Amino acid sequence: MSLLKQLFIAICLFLVVAFTGSFIAGVEHSREQSLAQLRSHAQDAATALGLSLTPHVDDPAMLELMVSSIFDSGYFASIRVVAIPSGEVLVERRSTTTADKVPDWFARLVDLQPQGGDALIMRGWEQAARVEVLSHPRFALARLWDSALASLLWLLGCGLVSALLGAWLLRAQLRPLDALVQQAQAISRREFHSLPKVPRTPELKRVVLAMNQMVDKLRTLFAEEAARSEQLRESAYQDSLTGLANRRLFDIRLANQLIVNEQNAEGYLLLLRVNDLAGLNQRLGAQHSDALLAAIGERLRQCSVEAGHGDWLASRNRGGEFSLLAPGLSAEEAERLAAQLCDALDSLGRTGASDCSPVAHLGLAAFRPGESAEQVLERADQALAEAQRHAQRPWARIDDFSAAPAHGHEHWRTWLDAALAGRHLQLFFQPVRRCAGERELLHHKVLARLHDAQGETVPAGRFLPWVERFGWAARLDMAMLERCLEHLQRYPQPLALSLSTASLQDAGNLERLLAMLDKQPACAHLLTLEIDERHLPPADELEQLCQAIRRTGYRLGLQHFGGRFSLIGNLTRLGLAYLKIDGSYIRAIDREPDKRLFIETIRRATHSIDLPLIAEMVETEGELQVLERLGIHGAMGRAIGTPQLRAE
Repeated sequence: MSLLKQLFIAICLFLVVAFTGSFIAGVEHSREQSLAQLRSHAQDAATALGLSLTPHVDDPAMLELMVSSIFDSGYFASIRVVAIPSGEVLVERRSTTTADKVPDWFARLVDLQPQGGDALIMRGWEQAARVEVLSHPRFALARLWDSALASLLWLLGCGLVSALLGAWLLRAQLRPLDALVQQAQAISRREFHSLPKVPRTPELKRVVLAMNQMVDKLRTLFAEEAARSEQLRESAYQDSLTGLANRRLFDIRLANQLIVNEQNAEGYLLLLRVNDLAGLNQRLGAQHSDALLAAIGERLRQCSVEAGHGDWLASRNRGGEFSLLAPGLSAEEAERLAAQLCDALDSLGRTGASDCSPVAHLGLAAFRPGESAEQVLERADQALAEAQRHAQRPWARIDDFSAAPAHGHEHWRTWLDAALAGRHLQLFFQPVRRCAGERELLHHKVLARLHDAQGETVPAGRFLPWVERFGWAARLDMAMLERCLEHLQRYPQPLALSLSTASLQDAGNLERLLAMLDKQPACAHLLTLEIDERHLPPADELEQLCQAIRRTGYRLGLQHFGGRFSLIGNLTRLGLAYLKIDGSYIRAIDREPDKRLFIETIRRATHSIDLPLIAEMVETEGELQVLERLGIHGAMGRAIGTPQLRAE
């Protein structure tokens, strides 16, 4: 029973006891007062009647007449005149009427008996007779009943008003407790909110201030760990001059992109090299050269942003050499991108260079999952060398001609439209397990595959770039969500499903998604929706999105985490179910100590808010053992289990 109900019941019991005691005391006081009035009335009547009968003591007719005239007033139970000393009753009148308006139970409870009085009738100096008068209690009983009834109604009204007023005051005074409960529940969801309104009640005020102090302390500790993690990431994986990724992160992402899995797609590697950087340093000075390199880096970053691909990586490898890893980029788009970059580089000016020499040369090399990093880099170097040999244009493209020719734009549009419209979508399930102990199952990650014309399944890494290019990402999300909910109705088990940016940032798509979730509340505890860290909306919109999804009962997780450590400071308000660390930071972690330090820093930051960490793309048993020693909650990848058609 809640504290509010307990206090309300206690107040009601107190009011009942107080009003009952007051009512009984009032009735008893009225009873005693009525008895006194009855005795006084009887004695006064007897005295007056005795004086009136003295002159007529020997006249029986007059005695009876005068007694009858007094008795007929109705206030007496009996009047009689008794002779002295014989004791003979000379005149007697009695009444048998009762109070009609008074209930019998009240009359028995009050027990208001007739009260008497007497007086002597003298004959000279001799006592001739005695007048005995009994006052009838029916009138006093009627007045007592009316008084008790009015008092009861008044007390009941006062009690009801007091109870309602007390309940309102209690609710108003205890409202901070509801806020404290919500604050505690938010802390359990890894959200840290301070209560802005401090109650006036001293006891509650101390509790609220203590809770706010605890929340502020936790938020400060988490922010410090987040800042430390961000500094570590910048020093380890970011170029200090341009703000782009450095060569170490580029090598990690390239190797990770070439792993054959469900999410990796083919694309192009763009290699850019500034012409005669040493000569520019001598002719223009280091400051102007650094400004040129920073401008080139900014332009590469803008290319990634304008393309809308969060999984692209722009990096400065060394000196005047830059690279752009662009998975999902087609050949035509790669050529347009190269031409746009060359025009942008020309706009930077050719100060210090010869009139016919471009600022930089570009080499484009195709890559596909399954190749080695050395093959791709060799192909990119070859394309860059070819661009430097030809004066017609400052870029060149080399594809892997040993591979089968790719399908064209219209083929992909026709096939994907038919596949999505015809429900040819197939769900595959990849297990996610704990790192420690018996490695029990946490959930299954749901992956998408489509059937082609030959009946073969096409992994998501091949068709997802085309889905995004055609603007059908939200359409695919809705189809996947619909299939997942149907699967959960038949086979209840914990699942995780990724959502695209198109479903989250467009108001119409988000409304349809939330409506679909609201229709299936029974599946809320089984399905966790995942969003990509590389496609997150601004902090305010992200917080509203998390709240909207939590209102449906479903949970939200963050995948591919690691590239935006500044986001850690906002995790305290999101209430996420878990974080999935990007596989780039997991690959070869058993052989690279700096990655272990990096992951340990993330773990300390998230451990302060009890946020589970799950490692993505764990490929070897050695990586899994290191993650277990680091205290990572869970893992997924080929070392845990490959995607299967059925969730085991």
